[in-house]
Amino acid sequence: MRLSAILKKHENNPGSLITILQEAQEAYGYLSENALQRISRTTKIPLSEIYGVVTFYSQFHLDKRGRHTIRVCNGTACHVKGGNSVLKTVERELGITKGQTTEDLKFTLETVACLGTCFLAPVMMIDQDYFGRLTSQKAETVLKQYE
Repeated sequence: MRLSAILKKHENNPGSLITILQEAQEAYGYLSENALQRISRTTKIPLSEIYGVVTFYSQFHLDKRGRHTIRVCNGTACHVKGGNSVLKTVERELGITKGQTTEDLKFTLETVACLGTCFLAPVMMIDQDYFGRLTSQKAETVLKQYE
């Protein structure tokens, strides 16, 4: 659904900003400056307020994202069991650092405080798939599954 249709669908609902942002991000993969300006003009919500919402919620992204999101846990259990070496391996293999997206838009790399699977430490998640008891070599093998 394109932005015009999204805005039209919610034009008479003053409390729909988050829904509009979610649908716009779903349509485009991220929230561009142009999209946010248009949302601001149409809804009459100041751009600064929209940015406040977008930057508060981690679900929203202001930059293009990769097709696959990789989350490497850096919680205590994962850190103690070698999570940093897993992160370094992923960074090296993809040629990016945490918070970045590969140039081909295949992968976005994030670190998280906890994935809730400490018994599998160290852990990373690709999209909705969990991979535990990782070593650098296992992390490389997992990445190859998504190429």
